[in-house]
Amino acid sequence: MGDSIYTLASEKFKTAVSKAQFEFALNNLYKLGQIKNTETLDFKGRTGIYLLTLEDNAYVEAHLTLDSTYHFDSLLFRPTEKPLPKPDKEEVISEVTKVSPIDFFIDSVANSYVRKQNAQSLAIGIFHQNGYKTYFYGETEKGNKQLPTEDTQYEIGSITKVFTAVLLADLVNKGTIQLDDSIAKYLPDSVAANPDIQKITFKSLANHTSGLPRLPGNLEQVKDFNPNDPYATYNTAALYAFLKDYKATEEVGQEYEYSNLGFGLLGEILASISKKTYAQLLQQTLLTPLQMVNTTDKPDPKKQQMVKVYNKNGEEVAVWNFQSMLAAGGIKSTVKDLMLFAVEQFKMPENELQNAMALTRLFTFATPDFTDIGLAWHMNMMDGLIYFHHTGGTGGSSSFIGLSPDTKTALVVLSNAETSVNNISVTILEKLLSNVE
Repeated sequence: MGDSIYTLASEKFKTAVSKAQFEFALNNLYKLGQIKNTETLDFKGRTGIYLLTLEDNAYVEAHLTLDSTYHFDSLLFRPTEKPLPKPDKEEVISEVTKVSPIDFFIDSVANSYVRKQNAQSLAIGIFHQNGYKTYFYGETEKGNKQLPTEDTQYEIGSITKVFTAVLLADLVNKGTIQLDDSIAKYLPDSVAANPDIQKITFKSLANHTSGLPRLPGNLEQVKDFNPNDPYATYNTAALYAFLKDYKATEEVGQEYEYSNLGFGLLGEILASISKKTYAQLLQQTLLTPLQMVNTTDKPDPKKQQMVKVYNKNGEEVAVWNFQSMLAAGGIKSTVKDLMLFAVEQFKMPENELQNAMALTRLFTFATPDFTDIGLAWHMNMMDGLIYFHHTGGTGGSSSFIGLSPDTKTALVVLSNAETSVNNISVTILEKLLSNVE
């Protein structure tokens, strides 16, 4: 049935791989026998990695990526060995005061994550029933026996996008720009002349409906590109070079497609309008007013404690560096600072910052997986309660922030391992929301 499967491919895939080539590859795969079992190894965005168990205990790793219309953009099969499960760690150091049922629940869920061999540390903060509490596990560096604290810095990855949305909302509230304005006015003439760029609005960048791809096509073509630090050398010149010749495949505002590129571009434009760097604008608008003293793109090793970071195999990797894509995922922060940011959103808007935060939480689009989106924030409903959330991930970190203004509940989860904290975070947040007065 190779021809039937081929009809499910995207136009991009069909351009690269002919039907005859595709059927030839599948025919070779069929010789290995029927699939007896599948196991999900990883899933991020629209990319899944699966372990297929075939006849005679042969194993194949399958990589599948979908586009925004749920046609596959890539499909890769390769032989592999069944990975041997690594035993959980027998003991993990922790600093947890267990008094309430919630404490015991969080401790149990946290241990299910941090006891895995490829996990290192976990820093959790909650604000619930008018109280703030923290839970710390593991080591900030493998073997150092040092627990994280509320001031330990972690990469927060794409949680940075929520900060960027606040900067956008602040300029909108001040009347400097409007959400439905075209971004072309604020770009170099060579980029602004592109008719597909002229259709993109500020709102479409902030809610991932701009049509821009997840990553720029020339990311790996820049000088000194390093896959272990992929954004370090991607500068503004490279960004605008890509946008100058960008050809849209979707109408603006019609499809949700998560785009790091879109938020990187948004940050560059906001900085240009403000005549400041992104870091300066963030400091002035958000970090200084909230006294988020340990949130930065460039940690100071003399004054701040930044964790070491580890990939899914438990190997130390580099902390990522950013240039033009900083606004998409380059900020480092702490449990304490992120909780200050979250709790500020519980207040009735009275000043410029609070009004900007409120604007980011207004509905702008419904995504295909029944999650609504505001400006950066994703929104879900549980028992009539709306909660807002965002995840972050790098090559060696995973993070989560969630909040429910109606119940004054917030959760921050930070890890210095690539293994996602999303599942445990949603589990904890929904448990908190099921225990509100």
